[in-house]
Amino acid sequence: PNLLCQVAGEKYIRLFSPSETPLLYPRKGLYANTSQVDVEDPDWSQHPLFRNASYQEVILRKGEILFIPDGYWHYVKSLTKSISVNFWYS
Repeated sequence: PNLLCQVAGEKYIRLFSPSETPLLYPRKGLYANTSQVDVEDPDWSQHPLFRNASYQEVILRKGEILFIPDGYWHYVKSLTKSISVNFWYS
């Protein structure tokens, strides 16, 4: 699990459940926890199943904390200059 703490600025976060993994086209090998899909500009001919991926989205603002459960895929984009701190724990 991960706690994403927003110290300054704003970030857009999109969370995908582990059950969406087959639709996210995971890379092979060392980077198997990353997706081949460009979330902002998907290539539908290369990743057609991504259209069916369900997600939750949020804008994280200064002083807010987001809990990211173990195994969840996440896409993060800074909307403004920002500072974040992550806490990973078992």
